Amino acid sequence: MQGKGLIKFFLVVMILVTVAQYLFVIPTNAVENDADEYAQNLTGDDSGEAYRIARASYLDSISDQEVFRLPLIKSYTYQDLKAQQLALGLDLKGGMSVVLQVDLREFLRSLARNTKDPTFEEALNAASQAQQNADEDFIELFGDAWIETAGDKKLATIFGRNDALRDQIGINTSDAEVLRILREKADETVNLTFVMLRKRIDELGVVQPNVSLDAERDLILVELPGVENPERARSFLQAAANLEFYDVVNIDQASVNALIQADELLARREALAEGQDSAEFSTTEIVLDTVYATDADGNLLADSIASIEEREVPRQTAGPLFSLLTPNQGNLGPAVVGVATAGNRDAITNYLNDPEIARLFPRNAIYRWGDRPLDFGEQADAAELYALYQLNLPRGGEAPLTGEYVTRASSGPDPNGQVAVNLSMNSEGSRIWARMTTEAANAGNRQVAIVLDSQVVSAPRVNGAITGGSTSITGDFTVQEATDLANILQVGRLPARTEIIQESIVGPSLGEANINSSITALLIGFGLVLAFMLFYYGGAGIVAIVSLLLNLVFIFGALASLGTVLTLPGIAGILLTIGMAVDANVIIYERIREELRTGKTVPQAVRDGFGNSYSAIIDANVTTILVAAVLAWFGLGPIKGFAVVLIVGVIASVFTAVLVGRLMVDYWVEKKGTMSFWTGASQNLFADVNIDWLSKRKVAYTVSGIMVALSIVAILVRGFDLGVDFRGGYSYTVVLDEAVTAQELRSSLEGPFQGTPTIKSVDSDNTYNIVTNYLVNETGLIDDQEPQDIVLAALHEGIVDATGNTNLTLEEFGNIESTTGSHITSVSKVGPTIADDIKRSALWAGVIALLGIFLYLLLRFNGKRFSTGAVVALFHDTIITLGVFAACWGWIGFNMEVDQAFIAAILTVIGYSINDTVVVFDRIREYLNNHVSQDKKTMINAAVNSTISRTVMTSFTTILVVFVLFLFGGASIKGFAFALLVGIVVGTYSSIFIATPIVYDLTDEQEVKNVKTSEEAPVTT
Repeated sequence: MQGKGLIKFFLVVMILVTVAQYLFVIPTNAVENDADEYAQNLTGDDSGEAYRIARASYLDSISDQEVFRLPLIKSYTYQDLKAQQLALGLDLKGGMSVVLQVDLREFLRSLARNTKDPTFEEALNAASQAQQNADEDFIELFGDAWIETAGDKKLATIFGRNDALRDQIGINTSDAEVLRILREKADETVNLTFVMLRKRIDELGVVQPNVSLDAERDLILVELPGVENPERARSFLQAAANLEFYDVVNIDQASVNALIQADELLARREALAEGQDSAEFSTTEIVLDTVYATDADGNLLADSIASIEEREVPRQTAGPLFSLLTPNQGNLGPAVVGVATAGNRDAITNYLNDPEIARLFPRNAIYRWGDRPLDFGEQADAAELYALYQLNLPRGGEAPLTGEYVTRASSGPDPNGQVAVNLSMNSEGSRIWARMTTEAANAGNRQVAIVLDSQVVSAPRVNGAITGGSTSITGDFTVQEATDLANILQVGRLPARTEIIQESIVGPSLGEANINSSITALLIGFGLVLAFMLFYYGGAGIVAIVSLLLNLVFIFGALASLGTVLTLPGIAGILLTIGMAVDANVIIYERIREELRTGKTVPQAVRDGFGNSYSAIIDANVTTILVAAVLAWFGLGPIKGFAVVLIVGVIASVFTAVLVGRLMVDYWVEKKGTMSFWTGASQNLFADVNIDWLSKRKVAYTVSGIMVALSIVAILVRGFDLGVDFRGGYSYTVVLDEAVTAQELRSSLEGPFQGTPTIKSVDSDNTYNIVTNYLVNETGLIDDQEPQDIVLAALHEGIVDATGNTNLTLEEFGNIESTTGSHITSVSKVGPTIADDIKRSALWAGVIALLGIFLYLLLRFNGKRFSTGAVVALFHDTIITLGVFAACWGWIGFNMEVDQAFIAAILTVIGYSINDTVVVFDRIREYLNNHVSQDKKTMINAAVNSTISRTVMTSFTTILVVFVLFLFGGASIKGFAFALLVGIVVGTYSSIFIATPIVYDLTDEQEVKNVKTSEEAPVTT
């Protein structure tokens, strides 16, 4: 064997690097043991929610402190050490995962200087609508919409007004060039948003967060293991942190009259729309006589309340505006227009933004709501009302002072003892702030408004100029809220708004159960493969075992180095890799056994066996990597992780089986002179197979045709049990204390969900998966509540009705940390946009994988007959696997959803099937080149017979580990494993009975006789 020294060098280097990677576990465990001890001493417990919070708090407090040092090399913080280790995914550890869509709609608006051009708005709306069902990025969709709606109008007239773009966009710049510039700016914005969001997440205190960017789709994937407060995490991820400072505009008689006129105008519109006489609506007059004086917090002093007189109200009810907005009666401060409930705020804002209504108000006035309800003191039963502030917008259309000037943000008490966020500004910000506060103080202690993400968080009265560049924000913050806000402001404003379009929360109890089941499956599967290799190959089996062990060591080390997050599908990928890694050993050993049966010595058989196996091993693994690469490109989250594991595993298995295995076999043979490649029981198995496979091809075609036809009928008639990934909605896994049937649950939930949910039993007792599309399209607040909170409350209502347990509180039920009582163990939300995107990605992944395999085989085998046979067999395998799922879902006692994991299984089946097929094709090609004296039927039958041992052995070992995964891998992985089992069986069948006969039928006898002897003849088993 040539290059032994080089192989040994790389082997030693890989072992040293891998060992060094594993050694980081030692100092990490020391820190975590200290955290365990701290939490136990603090709580007097070694488990439970209080213990977990105390432990997480300790680790958070030391995350950026040096805890380990390599002398003369580098020091490491706890965060650095964790980054060097293999991170566990949410399905194994618990936590929160979200997919964020970067909102380029508002980005384009800002580039267009917030133009009100109706054509521009129409194109934006059309692009937003198309984005829900299209595969293109938003900029491309906007360009298409502009072409359809703009006529002769050019984009340069919209974006050329931006001073920052004038050097790139002139009046004669073409639309195509403008779109190219917009795409460049959008890419920069998405990348900067990703970078700043990653910095912001570092301030959240989560250990080993995983943040990745899908630049092609403007998506950011965030995984936050061990998150205790999902609401806090959502705020961190979505808050734009757009901090602005405004002067206020005090309410005067003109402002009041404008409100009255607006209400009357809206009332007349309604009357005309309903066919009434608008003359019935006469004027309501409010006379304002005000001299305001306020305290330090901007609240109006009681003895200075304005006198407000209402005269003559001939209308029976208030108009559209006053029916939603209660005008300021003089006790809410000089800049407050009025108050309203949370649910009415959007409607009022839409009224005020109406161009005809806006003309009634001062041109410099803009309106912003307070960020939280007003505090009415002892009136605890009063409705929660939000104040609407009137602010002064300068001529430039931007706030006079923004968060861009803030250099430092921290939390702490203010001089009055309130929790505050303290800000420090740079010199320019200090100058602007000094001017604003001076003008406000000189105007009779006027208020200034501090606005965060378009909501007023504070509106203090200014007693004098603030010249030091420092100020504070107060607003009834908790300590945690103030700390989070300070951290967000310290990082800075996100360049573009982000929206959560997919969310998943997994409780720690479910994660622990998944880990236990996965470890069990991994150990049992690995043990069975080792036992089989020893039984079948004897001494060579020992080499295979060492190769497999090295393979696992290298896989885990490489995944840790790459920063890969190990998920449940990832563990399935490792198990699958174990089964497929045996394939290389089987190909080599079966070829060596063939050489030994011809009478060659062991050294000769080893040399020829390895040499003649390389082609098949390379072809088989290249096609598998090709499929895995497609899956990695199109997949999201755990599925992408599965693909990465598969790629790493295939590369590691080739290195360990082919190169390291050869080193060990050569060493053994050189030292002892011989080596066994069989045992007494396996020596003659498959030794003299002589079956006329091709004579049975018409029967096989018929059987396969019937199976494919039945599968298509099942797909068309029954369809699939689409998972939440593909149809969108909220998905909950619920554990119940009381015995309840799925039908009882469904009946109880139909009312609260305003529709029929999908309910499936999970494999453990009284555990159900509940899916609903209730409110899935809603993104904003509904009556001051997040949509997911309303859906959870509806679920709780139905569960209480079904179980009769009226003592079950919403807080107890919704606590994913809980391990007792009826509770949720996981929840996920998939919006319709990401669901459509996942469906398109799945389709493209399958098409591109098949096309890539066709092209590779076309080039590798110098003819379309091989690539045609392979692709037809792959279609055959895919359709039958899909048909089995379509026919069996709902009738078998485990989850058979078609989701991302199922697509991963289908693509894995494609990779496995082509792996098996390529090995047979390599032998057929060898026989066609080297046995030209025989007819094609004899040659192809002989080629299949010579590889049947490899086909059976590889399929058996792979089925062995996948079956173990099916039995012990847990409920969430059963459907995935079942798809693999069906696909492997069908793929093994099709390699012999579909792909090979097609090659036979497409190869004419004359072509066999005219094979050029100079043609390259790579040979395999």
